Amino acid sequence: MNIRQFTKFASVLTIATLIVGLSVYNPFGQLVVAPAEAEDVEREISVGVVIAQTGQFASPYGLSMLNGFELARKQMNESGILGNTKITFIVEDDQSVSAVEPVKKLIHQDGVPAIVGFAISTQLEEVIQIAQENSVIIVSSVSSAPGLSARGDFIFRSGLNSGVLNPAAVKATHKKYGYKRAATIYHHRDTYSTRSDEAFRAALDESGVQIVATEIYAGDETDFSAQLTRIMKLNPDVLFISALGSHIPPILIQARDLMPGIHVIVPELTSIEVEAAGEAAEGAVTSIGWLSTADTPLSRAFVESYIRTYAAEPAAWAAQSHAAFHILAMAIANAQSINANAIRDALAKTTDLDTVLGKFSFDPNGEAVYDPIVLTVKNGAFEVFE
Repeated sequence: MNIRQFTKFASVLTIATLIVGLSVYNPFGQLVVAPAEAEDVEREISVGVVIAQTGQFASPYGLSMLNGFELARKQMNESGILGNTKITFIVEDDQSVSAVEPVKKLIHQDGVPAIVGFAISTQLEEVIQIAQENSVIIVSSVSSAPGLSARGDFIFRSGLNSGVLNPAAVKATHKKYGYKRAATIYHHRDTYSTRSDEAFRAALDESGVQIVATEIYAGDETDFSAQLTRIMKLNPDVLFISALGSHIPPILIQARDLMPGIHVIVPELTSIEVEAAGEAAEGAVTSIGWLSTADTPLSRAFVESYIRTYAAEPAAWAAQSHAAFHILAMAIANAQSINANAIRDALAKTTDLDTVLGKFSFDPNGEAVYDPIVLTVKNGAFEVFE
C-alpha cells in the first residue's frame, strides 16, 4: 500500500498517546501527540487523488480541489497527528471525462487504501462498484447527487448533497417570495443535474408549489432559447436550474433576456459562473455548504492560509476538499491502522469534528451532516439570503 517502514505505526501511535506532557495543539484544533524521539524514522502512506487537471472541469472544480487537498496534507503532516508518518499524494487526472481508469490504476498498480477527489457525480457513480469490490475508501469532496454514498460502505462525501441543499433553497425562497408557479431545467444526461432536479421537484411539491414546466437539455448545447421560450409561455414565477458549471451562465443570460423579472435559483453557484453571467446573475439565489466569509476560527485560518499560498480566495470546492482530507487523516489516526476496513470504520464514527466547514459528522450512509447556507448575488458578490 505504498507504506515505507510503516509496520510499527499502530503500536507507536498507541504508546505515544500515553506519553504525558508531549501533547501539542495543531492548526486544526485537535489534540495531537508529538512523535517519540526513539522513533524518528519517517514513514509514508500514499493516498490517491482523482481530479480534473485538464478539460472543462479543471478550472471550475479540479484545480481548486487539488489546492485544498494539498494545503490540508501539508498542515496535517506538519501537525504530528500521525507521529512520524507522512501522507503523500498520487494524483491522477480524470481529464474531465472518466475516473474509471485513474481509479483502477491507483488500486491495482499503486495499492492505495483510500482515494479522494471526484467533483462530478456521474464519474463517482462509475467507480463505486470498483471501490467496493476492492475494499478501497473513496472520499468525494464535491459530487452532490443524492444517494451515491448509500451504495457502498467504503463511499463517503464531505460536500452536502442536493437532497439537503435544494430543499433549503426552496424553503428560504418560498417563504420570502411566496411563488406559486415554478419551472425547472436540467441536463438529463448528467447524474448530478438529474438528481438535483428531482430534489427540487420533491421540495416544491412538499411546499405546495405548482410545477408548470420541466425542460431538459443534452449537455452539448449553448442555445437554450427553445426550452426557455416554452417555459416563458407558461408564465412561471421562479426558475430552478440544475446544471454543470459551464452551462449555468448561458442559461442565466438567456433566461433573463426572456423573463427579466423571474426569480432564479441555482444550487452550488460559484463566483466563476456569476462573473461569466454578469448582470444576469444579479438576484440569483443559491445554496452551498461553505462561504469564504464564514466567521469560525478554522475557516478564517484556512482562508488566510489559502490566500497566502495561492494568492487567490478559495472556492467552496477547495474548502470541501480541505475538509475531506482532514477527516480522512483523522480517521487514519483514530484507526491506528492503514487497513482500509479499519479506516472505514473510523470514518463512519466521525461526529462533530471541527473542520473548515464547521462541526462535521457523517450520517449512517456516509453523507455529510452540517448546515447549508443560502446566498444571493448582489452587486456581483454573494451575501446571505434573508
